[in-house]
Amino acid sequence: MKKTYRMHQLFAILAVWLSAAAGVHAQAPLEHAHLHTADPAVSTPITLSTGEVVKVDKELAKITLRHGPLENLAMPGMTMAFRVAEPAMLEQVKPGDKVRFLAAKSNGALTIVTLQAAGE
Repeated sequence: MKKTYRMHQLFAILAVWLSAAAGVHAQAPLEHAHLHTADPAVSTPITLSTGEVVKVDKELAKITLRHGPLENLAMPGMTMAFRVAEPAMLEQVKPGDKVRFLAAKSNGALTIVTLQAAGE
């Protein structure tokens, strides 16, 4: 039970931290960052997932990605639609683009909180 609570606490802190960093995601790539909490025993490396843009829906603020495993969410690779934390993220991508991203659970929905073009 305590381990599950810690994971929920960690994801909540991660979502807040990433929301604050979303405005600078292009200037400061988040490839192998470390999340630090008030508890020094909790520190988790964050790795961006890779994917390919399948569809961009600016009206609904959603993006469909064909992606590899999402390590931070323990999900296998698949094709699925995500909400985006900031609609402006969708202005920088189009179908066929390779991207790196971080998804987190926000208000019960998987949401892209960091999105950047993948280096070729």
